[in-house]
Amino acid sequence: MKRYVLAASLAMAVGAASAQSTTPVDLDMVARIRQEAFQHSQVMATLQELTEDVGPRLTASPNMDKANAWAREKLSGWGMANVHDEAFDKFGRGWDYSHSRVEMVSPHAVPLYAIPKAWTPGTNGPVEGDAMIVSIKSKDDLEQYKGKLKGKIAFVSDAREYKPGTEADWQRLDADGLAKLHEFEVPADRNGDAGDRMKRFRDRMELVPLVNKFLVDEGVLAAVSISSRDNGIIGVSGGGSRTAGDPVGVPDVAMLAEQYNQIMRDLKAGKTVRLRIDVDSHFTTDDDRAGYNTIAEIPGSGPKASEIVMLGAHMDSWHSGTGASDNGAGVAVMMEAMRILKAVGAHPNRTIRVALWSGEEQGLIGSAEYVAKHFAAYPPPKDPEQAKLPSFFRQDRGELQFKPGYDKLSVYFNLDNGSGKIRGVYAQQNMAAMPIFESWIKPFNDVGATDVVSGDTGSTDHVSFDRVGLPGFQFVQDDLDYFSNVHHTNLDTLDHASAEDLKQAAAIVASLAYDAAMAPQRFPRKPMSKN
Repeated sequence: MKRYVLAASLAMAVGAASAQSTTPVDLDMVARIRQEAFQHSQVMATLQELTEDVGPRLTASPNMDKANAWAREKLSGWGMANVHDEAFDKFGRGWDYSHSRVEMVSPHAVPLYAIPKAWTPGTNGPVEGDAMIVSIKSKDDLEQYKGKLKGKIAFVSDAREYKPGTEADWQRLDADGLAKLHEFEVPADRNGDAGDRMKRFRDRMELVPLVNKFLVDEGVLAAVSISSRDNGIIGVSGGGSRTAGDPVGVPDVAMLAEQYNQIMRDLKAGKTVRLRIDVDSHFTTDDDRAGYNTIAEIPGSGPKASEIVMLGAHMDSWHSGTGASDNGAGVAVMMEAMRILKAVGAHPNRTIRVALWSGEEQGLIGSAEYVAKHFAAYPPPKDPEQAKLPSFFRQDRGELQFKPGYDKLSVYFNLDNGSGKIRGVYAQQNMAAMPIFESWIKPFNDVGATDVVSGDTGSTDHVSFDRVGLPGFQFVQDDLDYFSNVHHTNLDTLDHASAEDLKQAAAIVASLAYDAAMAPQRFPRKPMSKN
């Protein structure tokens, strides 16, 4: 019976794909979209407002609230309907910071560059102390430091050998690069390492609060970690804890790798290194608070108006830069696509909805909660121990529970790999989608969008849809300097965004959204397997 259902599902999907792929694309609408996108673009103005007027947008921070309000105003001003924020509960405490000043006092005066980790406390004014190597890999390591850390500044990362870059900072996909994307790797059998991964996860979840409390109890002034990047770039994300009641530890900053390594060499050579640190960071709420996604629509006007085509990008960012490439670029493109459709007078059969997510950087939280509320969700585990684990570690997630909106969603499109131009679409192994996408992007072959890739890509909000069996897709993009320089770093600023690429992306997204909204049938879905 299961084989019959699978075959029937495949046959229906192929039939739907055949019908849609042979439906002519409305080239008059494509031409109008291209004209508006290329000649009257507002995408860079939108991105500049978001990144330089609003600024960085850590989830549940005051700036994230400001971004939600800004997006609502922009979308309403462009004539969108049903503009609102939708909450997801219990994200954690709000957090913000205004400055971080670090300097070496001795053996000689040197300005140092470091940024605080999110959800860690400030110093309450300048503090000064000697640096000390503190290596804690397990709870057994705590005892050796008892009574030795009062007034110290703990260097808690291992030194890392400098590795010069061997590839260009700015990269575009050439013919060979695109060809490699089409090489599908057949998944290997699961190797049974889930137990080891779960143990490492549990050990870390147990160790982090112990270390946070220990450093406070022992009187450590601050902790310093090494940047995740070389070449004078600071890569930093979160630390401490965003959950009310959890130990948050001491002020904790990520320092330039080259400067961190220098201090570690001095300390290992027996030299005394004294630092002065002044970090103004603070929690903006005492209790856990909600996060918010911003939603808006162009209502459908035909008999399929109750069906939904969705566009999305995450509006939250880390705090070291202004979140231009990750993911202000995606937000600006999706907003621009909606603006373009209104500007050209589109009247889609299906409703086109845009979602600007929050909580993506902490695990796709905003989109996952939205999907669970409106479309489908696995039931909460009955076993308390299983409930403590991330969903991917749970041994049995139960039967997927479908919500009324599940059959109403046609397709979801996501953009979240920087400001590089769209080169195609990842089909997420939805083979029935491939001929449809090939037809829909053909009018944009001349601006570089040529490839439909059969395989998966992960780590963006489309996964929240894909993992419950809904068609969710991320675009193939040129890297530019997204992964080489700006991703989660202090260089994630407007100057690293490509205006021409963003215009191209907005035109393609607007066109595909319109194609999906006008297609005679709902977008095909790939068969689901349990878990």
